[in-house]
Amino acid sequence: MILSPYDSEDHGEIREGVRKLCAQFPGEYWRKLDEKRQYPTEFVNALTQAGWLSVLIPEEYGGSGLGLGAAAAILETIQAEGGNGGACHAQMYIMGTILRHGSEEQKCQYLPKIASGELRLQAFGVTEPTSGTDTTSLRTFARREGDEYVVNGQKIWTSRAEHSDLMLLLARTTPREELAKKTDGLSVFIVDMREVVGRSLTIRPIRTMMNHATTEVFFDNMRIPAANLLGEEGKGFRYILSGMNAERVLIAAECVGDAKWFTQRSVEYAKERQVFGRAIGANQGVAFPIAKAYAQMRAAELMVREAARMYEAGLPMGAEANMAKMLAADASWEAGNACVQTHGGFGFAEEYDVERKLRETRLYQVAPISTNLILSFLAEHVLGLPRSY
Repeated sequence: MILSPYDSEDHGEIREGVRKLCAQFPGEYWRKLDEKRQYPTEFVNALTQAGWLSVLIPEEYGGSGLGLGAAAAILETIQAEGGNGGACHAQMYIMGTILRHGSEEQKCQYLPKIASGELRLQAFGVTEPTSGTDTTSLRTFARREGDEYVVNGQKIWTSRAEHSDLMLLLARTTPREELAKKTDGLSVFIVDMREVVGRSLTIRPIRTMMNHATTEVFFDNMRIPAANLLGEEGKGFRYILSGMNAERVLIAAECVGDAKWFTQRSVEYAKERQVFGRAIGANQGVAFPIAKAYAQMRAAELMVREAARMYEAGLPMGAEANMAKMLAADASWEAGNACVQTHGGFGFAEEYDVERKLRETRLYQVAPISTNLILSFLAEHVLGLPRSY
């Protein structure tokens, strides 16, 4: 079933290639991983070898040199085929910070190995237990000592840290009380975790309602070469904003893919399931929620495309990135609810994959930013209403 013209018109060859790869990893594969809370290593390796995770890396560094729209098409398709791009999406949205603010030496050192799969860049160390989404309040501190920085502190919800070689870390390099502007004094580093894990870097898994491989990490006098500082010291908050906008667009694309998967399953089941002598899809009480969720998905899909277009053009697109994420997360959640309701009791049965996908897509009402904070941002920065926090 073609749920949108963009399924073939927007990066059609890429989508078809990803569909073929995903066919090798059916629902049974994901269910077994979910049961044991295991990382989809085989799937991520297959994506890497096929070149899908290096699309944003320029050709001179071993990638494809494509735009955010192509990355969005890849992740959307993974979700629409029943997979979970959350296992590897960070490599795409983290990439923008390195591409835009990394030195030529850093790009040459890391990008070719990331593109080939020799190195994994999947960990993004930003959120802390006491700061949450108030990024400027983070406390992890990196103190300069000669040719190194010494890092102490803690991060939480650092997903995939156990399955990554590199981490992009945001840390304070100037005490907050010494700054006139709270967004200053934060710096971004590339951390080679292979050199410090188990010694000055401790990783503790956090078990959650979905198989998301998230962790908390602790830094105890962890030393980073000064050469691993990205850009200028103290300007890191600005550097990660572009990465955060890319993150929201890509996760929004995943939610659109989830909504398509739910709608596809809802329609198929509503046509096949016979109750009282006719298909349940003939009942408006079944059909209308599916149709409404479909309309919400199409509207979100358009906003995702617009946000990706603006990002690629280098235009300010914070509002569009936030709206895309919110609308897509809402659409996937509504499509998931409609899918469960359509399936009735079978919607809760593991073998149908509906309950697994519903748990996975529920995350994006909260991460990477809460829906309420998006509404606060739009109210203040777009509509000019008084600040609420």
